[in-house]
Amino acid sequence: MAMTLKVSSSPHIFTNESIPRIMLTVVISLVPAAVGAVYFFGAHALVLIVLAVASAVGTEALCQKLRGVPVTVNNCSAVVTGILLAFNLPANAPWWMAVLGSAFAIAIVKELFGGIGYNIWNPALAARAFLLASWPTTMISSTEFPAPRGGSLSGVELDGITQATPLQLIKNTIIPIFEKAESVSAAQVESARRVLEQMANADYYGALFWGRVGGVIGETSAALLILGGILLLTRSYIDWRVPVGYIGTVAVLAWVFGGPEGYFTGNVGFHVLSGGLLLGAFFMATDMVTSPITRKGKWIFAVGCGIFTMLIRLKGGYPEGVSYAILLMNTATPLIDLYTKPKIYGGS
Repeated sequence: MAMTLKVSSSPHIFTNESIPRIMLTVVISLVPAAVGAVYFFGAHALVLIVLAVASAVGTEALCQKLRGVPVTVNNCSAVVTGILLAFNLPANAPWWMAVLGSAFAIAIVKELFGGIGYNIWNPALAARAFLLASWPTTMISSTEFPAPRGGSLSGVELDGITQATPLQLIKNTIIPIFEKAESVSAAQVESARRVLEQMANADYYGALFWGRVGGVIGETSAALLILGGILLLTRSYIDWRVPVGYIGTVAVLAWVFGGPEGYFTGNVGFHVLSGGLLLGAFFMATDMVTSPITRKGKWIFAVGCGIFTMLIRLKGGYPEGVSYAILLMNTATPLIDLYTKPKIYGGS
């Protein structure tokens, strides 16, 4: 019986993993947050998720047909993009925004560069940036929730202004009061200080952890996002260095610079649990295609994401900086890989 000898170049690695298997696991890891989104925000959140996924899958199939390449929608990568895009939409977003955002993510950010494995930026985040630039008023709005027991945070009146999300409250109301403390009334300053105290109590941390706060539909529940992140970590589909480095950098910078009343007074728990940090750290900064491949590169990438996130949160025009931080570091990924690649054994 003749034997067939197959010759190929290194590396010689055997694995049962495949793109469909990995992407399906990512979808499963996103299910808890998706269920939470429907629970907290109602049926319209489900509509946005379904439309975003359908648009992503349909756009990918159409683009691949037009390009004359095999249709690979069964690998579930478009499904992941659709879910993540929907997670970055406010609960009151119109249905067409989910459709248009997913179509942009696939057609422009992914397929235009050659399809999966060739895109420079995370498709869902790039699409969010496109929607935010085009319809900022809609994208920064969110559904308000009752305050946690023991406080009235979401309804605290400060000079007649009520904010919908925790980051908007800090960015647009609390910080300006402390910055202009000499020109505002003592009552306003005291009211702002009471809000800060509420944001540091166990009830409000509980609201942030479980998801009873305003925000885009996929970012509010830290517990459900962490649950999905743990699944990806245990399957080794994401590298722990990225979420740890990202969240750790945000925590340190929030403590040092994030306090309205001076250095080393920042509310670390608030900055870690609020906004899209956990969603970005576990599910988007860890994107295999758009993040560095070396261990040192992953640390540089993660720390860079944390720095840009806090820079935008504290000094930028938007209350949240996760999306733009990751996109900026996506752009730097090829350079990071270039300067952190291991030296050839015996080379100089």
